[in-house]
Amino acid sequence: MSSPHLTSVIRKFAPWVVLALIVIAVLYRMKFAAVPVQAYIVKPTAMSGEVMGTGTLEARVRTTISPRIQERLAEVLVDQGDAVSAGQLLARLDAGELKRQVEVAEATLASAKATAARVRVDETRAAAVAQQAQQEHRRVVELLATQVTSQAEMDKAIERLRVAEADLQRAHAATTEAEQQVVTAERNLDYQRERLTFTDIRSPYDGLIIKRDRDPGGVVVPGSSILQLISTNELWVSAWVDETASAGLALGQKARVVFRSEADVNYPGEVARLGRETDPETREFLVDVRVQQLPINWTIGQRAEVFIETGQKPDALAVPQAFLQWREGKPGVLVASGGKASWRDAMPGLRGRDLVEVRQGLVAGETIVIPSKSPSSPLKSGQRVRVP
Repeated sequence: MSSPHLTSVIRKFAPWVVLALIVIAVLYRMKFAAVPVQAYIVKPTAMSGEVMGTGTLEARVRTTISPRIQERLAEVLVDQGDAVSAGQLLARLDAGELKRQVEVAEATLASAKATAARVRVDETRAAAVAQQAQQEHRRVVELLATQVTSQAEMDKAIERLRVAEADLQRAHAATTEAEQQVVTAERNLDYQRERLTFTDIRSPYDGLIIKRDRDPGGVVVPGSSILQLISTNELWVSAWVDETASAGLALGQKARVVFRSEADVNYPGEVARLGRETDPETREFLVDVRVQQLPINWTIGQRAEVFIETGQKPDALAVPQAFLQWREGKPGVLVASGGKASWRDAMPGLRGRDLVEVRQGLVAGETIVIPSKSPSSPLKSGQRVRVP
């Protein structure tokens, strides 16, 4: 081949050769070059185990203030944010019609009592007439025995006695009926007076008004909300916790609560109640953590994270949580040895705020690694690494 022709061929294929060399160099660097990593030397350290859950601030006792009767709402005397005490008047219904009904009931009772008094007088008179008829009957019987009077007089005396006794029985029945009417009127008056008390709506306990639902002027019915009241004696965060943490939880465990409004402040708390039902989709259950101190501006329903202390170890082999990885459903770490990263299964234990205990799989002094940046693919076992 002539020299000019060779030169032409070289010039033609030279760019492709250079490109191939560059690709080979890049592939070699990607596959065989050491990857910069973050390193952590495993050592015993004191740590506290924590279980985390997310929930909302709730009141243990919450009440909807509603009327017991249907009536027009005349006044609402409190507003949301107001602290109230037990028995305090919160709202008032229009009492005009109920007052008239009480007056009618009082008049009915007075009339019933007057009727009862009158029939008692009638009964007394009937008793006197019956007594007189009995005495007349005995006198005629005695006279008939001595044949001083006739049988006709005896028959008349018997008839007068029977009439007098019948009148007495009727008067007694009328008295009983009148007394029952008095009792009915008294009970009706008590009922109307009690209904009148329903127009004053009072607080059932010391608490805080968190919502006002109605204003004066409209008609309210039983069960409809006028105000929302909570007791501030006990507030807690109802947090959803993964079911895998249930074995380590118990009543009274210490906890810290972090409200999203103050993400850098930890508020003390303790476990007050453990739920007994797991959500079938999320596989979480409710844990109520009593908050022992609240932010200045707290609201019912605000979001918070709870961290429940499940144990402490003074010399646990703990690693940062980012270094514990999961592959094919198994936990493990990448151990740096001889300039390479090798996968090793690890059994986690206590989980803390930043650290997680490794019960098996590591010994003190070993170095574990993760990529120094977020690569498109994770480190592989056997891959070369550059430990700082």
